[in-house]
Amino acid sequence: MTSVPFKMAGQRRSLMQSEQQQSWTDDLPVCRLCGVGTATNCTYGPDGKGVEEHANEDGYLRFRGDNGCFLYGVFNGHEGNRVANFVSQRLAAELLLGQLSSSHTDADVRKVLLQAFDVVERSFFESIDDALAERANLLSQLPEGVPLHQLPPQYQKTAEGISILEREISGGATAMVALILNNKLYIANVGTNRALLCKSSSDGQNQVIQIGMGHTTENEDELFRLAQLGLDSVQIKQAGLIGGQNSTRRIGDYRVKYSYSDIDLLRPAKSKPIIAEPEIHGGQSLQGVTGFLLLMSDGLYRALEAAHGPEQANQEIVSIVAAECAQQNSLDAVAQAVVDRVRKVHHETYLSGRERAKFCTRHEDMTLLVRTFNYQLGGEASDPALTPTQGTMMNGSHTNSTLDEITPTLTNQSPTATLQSNNTQTQSSSSSSGDGSLFRHRGSQALQPDENGRVEPYVDFSEFYRLWSNEHQDASAIVLGPQ
Repeated sequence: MTSVPFKMAGQRRSLMQSEQQQSWTDDLPVCRLCGVGTATNCTYGPDGKGVEEHANEDGYLRFRGDNGCFLYGVFNGHEGNRVANFVSQRLAAELLLGQLSSSHTDADVRKVLLQAFDVVERSFFESIDDALAERANLLSQLPEGVPLHQLPPQYQKTAEGISILEREISGGATAMVALILNNKLYIANVGTNRALLCKSSSDGQNQVIQIGMGHTTENEDELFRLAQLGLDSVQIKQAGLIGGQNSTRRIGDYRVKYSYSDIDLLRPAKSKPIIAEPEIHGGQSLQGVTGFLLLMSDGLYRALEAAHGPEQANQEIVSIVAAECAQQNSLDAVAQAVVDRVRKVHHETYLSGRERAKFCTRHEDMTLLVRTFNYQLGGEASDPALTPTQGTMMNGSHTNSTLDEITPTLTNQSPTATLQSNNTQTQSSSSSSGDGSLFRHRGSQALQPDENGRVEPYVDFSEFYRLWSNEHQDASAIVLGPQ
């Protein structure tokens, strides 16, 4: 008796949500000053062939607002892509449809970001109100204390309806968002995605900065926050997962947030332990900055960590991005090439049968967003009229930008690696110790195309390839060097 009303209500709800989401960002122009690359999840079989286990659950946004405002984001969904899709649509509307002004101070921007995340999550929960009501109605029709899989046949239809509704209300997403306003960079993070900023200076040095730390059961600050709520941080760290995820901050995930007292690990909490409040860093001035910003879902960097270990993952990703920037002529091509390389590294490590192959049996969805600042791609011509937030070309003029501009929360929590540059010679193999000498940049030297119209790469990765070959004896199976 309830299956038909349930179906009709579900159809009305889907139609309403579809129409609403389509209207949220229709009037927002897509930003063309960045590129995005993606790859779906993959599990390898004994024959080495990969199988996709579920539809892609990642999402991203890249929009340009008024007054030199830019908004980028990468979202990693779990238990479906509904929350990631919802957030990528609604968050852009919350931030770019008149909420931000060039007169805003850093404190104003942080307040707007905090409010936007709060509104977006509350809006998502409002969007599943009907499903929650239907679920409660169907549950009231079942005999008490009987699990769904043990119900008599006459309740089968009701059980199926409840299962459908459970999928609709479940799931969540982590978010890494970058906002550029007044030529300043702000980062808002919820969960386990990652942001890297690579800055080149006029004296030939380059810095790779991880902005913020992932909100996981390994994060000491998060463990302290949970302990303040009355939870046992030692147990949480040992468990590793909360509600099936290692993230301690997420958007959505209704069951974990509103039924946390049903979870043994979370039962003692005084209030909701899993939150959607972002950790915000910035604003950092981008005036005179040459380099690029990377936003990535955790599937990307974890695939590289699985293949090579976590110690040099950030530097490896930055090195690959720089190499592709020297060869590609569009940022979408750069981002996709980087994702493809990481995916290939992961697969080849699994096929190698070496020690780290056991960590590479599968990888999750991967998304990478690349935004450059005064950083020239292969085949591009420089335009001195462009500012760091107006274009991606190197203008030949570098202004030092110090790390002192970053807020204390960034410097206290973010590991910083200094990559030394050498314009005249390749350093010895001691670079494998992690000093970052694999990343080389010619500074402001002009780059001229050859007779074939190509620009010689201005990043020297010969040492990177040599170390790679040492690590992978079957180097003939992997094409890493310039062709």
